[in-house]
Amino acid sequence: MLVLGIESSCDECAASVVADGRRILSDIVASQIPLHEKYQGVVPEIASRTHLEWISGVVRQALGQAGLAPSDLDGVAATARPGLVGSLLVGLSFAKGLAWSQGKPFVAVNHILAHLYAPQLERELEYPFLGLLVSGGHSIIARVEDFDRIEVLGTTIDDAVGEAFDKVSKHYGFGYPGGLAIDRLAENGDPCAFRFPKPQLNKGEHSYDVSYSGLKTAAIRQLEQYRSPGAEASPANIAASFRKAAVDILLERLLKAAADTGLRRIVAGGGVAANSYLRSALGERTEFEVRFPPLSLCGDNGAMIAGIAARYIERGETSGLDAGVAARVPLYRRLSTAH
Repeated sequence: MLVLGIESSCDECAASVVADGRRILSDIVASQIPLHEKYQGVVPEIASRTHLEWISGVVRQALGQAGLAPSDLDGVAATARPGLVGSLLVGLSFAKGLAWSQGKPFVAVNHILAHLYAPQLERELEYPFLGLLVSGGHSIIARVEDFDRIEVLGTTIDDAVGEAFDKVSKHYGFGYPGGLAIDRLAENGDPCAFRFPKPQLNKGEHSYDVSYSGLKTAAIRQLEQYRSPGAEASPANIAASFRKAAVDILLERLLKAAADTGLRRIVAGGGVAANSYLRSALGERTEFEVRFPPLSLCGDNGAMIAGIAARYIERGETSGLDAGVAARVPLYRRLSTAH
């Protein structure tokens, strides 16, 4: 089964052809980073306009790299939610048009479920497992029952972890994107130079939730309050200490969820899954089977969209051409099957 997946939920214009839900035949990602760098953040109007200019060429490259014509496809898929509405509309509309013109099945994909599916593109994993989705827009800990069924155990009550990285990096002028800039700086810094606080959230039903607003405020406005004696307030030390605190908040909640659920398989996805400290800290936990997607599949990509769409098509579940987009997806704390 050959499926073309299109991803345009934010500022990456991506398309990929995947065979049988796992084998990547092509993977094209056109990054808009240079266009948004001077603003130190994604400008929605620039993102959507650029998608309009690039989408046709990106899809053409993906088909060419796979050595296929549109008529060879068995299905077409695109991200429908969550994301920037203008950007989503470009990819979804293009995918609908292509599917209609070729008489192929169309699938509107949930971006969150696709990120949790991404590691399957490298190696097939058995369900259930504990999923960790971390990016600029999401911080989610979930019990993953199948490719389309997750139970959200915890999420952020304010900023997503990637958003916190971006804001701290912007404040100190570390670079853009913030997560990558801080990760690189941190490699030469002392993670104990600043002992930033961790949030103390209420226990009980929402005990796996995370919070980053307090950590962000401490790193930006209360830096001196948390400096260790004799430590230098260098960019590398600030970055290393912030990275450690941000990731440790996630790990604390994730390991608690693992203990409570009894799940010993942990699968990560999303842009922050590329963070070197997160990968090494989780990788050292020998009591768990830990799987990360390859670095090329941590960020937004079309392969994860095509891969998960193939699973829906196999089950005969496709979307109508009237499928719309949504900026947000309610994170119900129950099993969810919506795609």
